[in-house]
Amino acid sequence: MGFSRSAFQTRKPPRAGRPAWKCAEEYKRWLRKLPCARCKHVGSDTNPIVAAHVDIAGGKGASTKVADRHCLPLCNHCHIEQTDVVGWPTFEKHLDGGDAVVLAGVYFIEWPGRREWERELSANPAPQRGALA
Repeated sequence: MGFSRSAFQTRKPPRAGRPAWKCAEEYKRWLRKLPCARCKHVGSDTNPIVAAHVDIAGGKGASTKVADRHCLPLCNHCHIEQTDVVGWPTFEKHLDGGDAVVLAGVYFIEWPGRREWERELSANPAPQRGALA
């Protein structure tokens, strides 16, 4: 005797996904090649560099991330400290300039692929599910 799987599963509504203006996968890939913004570690198999979203930049809703343009390269150890131990307000005091949002903006401006990404975004606008932050 078998029961259908759906009898025991809750149904979730389909996800709309992230709007195009929030997504910059090439930017995050570029960030992961850079040293950690805090400790300057260059990344390794045991402590890789991750693209850490700076949640205090704004534009974050319930169950969503801020736009990828608000990312910093952090080694996994620093990222764990930031997320699980101290939070952004304390953590950012140890970054160059002491402001994670400003520093994320500097990285985004310095990204070699930024202009092409912006050109593609303006040429192929996705359905608007939010305002450009």
